[in-house]
Amino acid sequence: MTTLSPTGAPLLAARDVVKRFGQVQALRGASFDAYPGEVTALIGDNGAGKSTLVKVMSGALRPDSGEIALDGAPADMHNPLDARRLGIETVYQDLALAFDLDSAANLHLGREVLRPWPWSWLGVLDKPAMRARAVTAFEELGISLPDITAPVRSLSGGQRQCVAVARAVAWATRVVFMDEPTAALGVVQRRQVLDVIRTVRDRGVAVVLISHNMPEVLAVADRVEVLRLGNRVARFTAAGTSVEELVSAMTGGINHGGGQA
Repeated sequence: MTTLSPTGAPLLAARDVVKRFGQVQALRGASFDAYPGEVTALIGDNGAGKSTLVKVMSGALRPDSGEIALDGAPADMHNPLDARRLGIETVYQDLALAFDLDSAANLHLGREVLRPWPWSWLGVLDKPAMRARAVTAFEELGISLPDITAPVRSLSGGQRQCVAVARAVAWATRVVFMDEPTAALGVVQRRQVLDVIRTVRDRGVAVVLISHNMPEVLAVADRVEVLRLGNRVARFTAAGTSVEELVSAMTGGINHGGGQA
């Protein structure tokens, strides 16, 4: 078994994060580290606090106590827009795509490009510019779509997932959170999404993967951090561990490397 305690400074770090919802304490001093150019898997059983911790680190929730740091400096995020300004993007499990819009429009949701004045005053979109950027973004990630002008609802599940990933990656400069990005996908589609994740990592972005699929975690992650009952209880290098060890850590059989780096 190989536990991991990195010596370099993390790009994104959570330290002793506490979050309560009424009488329920979802996080009990949880910590987490993400490094540039790495895929870090965040795993844990249902109720371990994974989703809550990700929401805190991506600005969707405010912690009751603890700290989120980016590049070693406190990152005070009040909402996801603050996270976006810091170069942090999230791919949600429900994708959050507009199915009646095409891939290019989805890539620019909330960041639409307007035509030059006076058309910009009227809110007229520069669709050719948006489509050109979308083509470049998809090509850089190795994503092949049959028609970027077709509504997203006409795409396969894997292609939709790739559009959601591409949207996050196109704007992320530091960190991308991916929540169960291959859930309900077939083998071929799953492989395509994992290839995109590796491409994102190779661009120097810190990728945080939330997944229940342990073989998939070991196939794509560089490091694995385990949450249990609202705390980080173990840290591993993916190459030096096994599915059995990960499951044991998730269920309480192992408690190694849970402290701060």
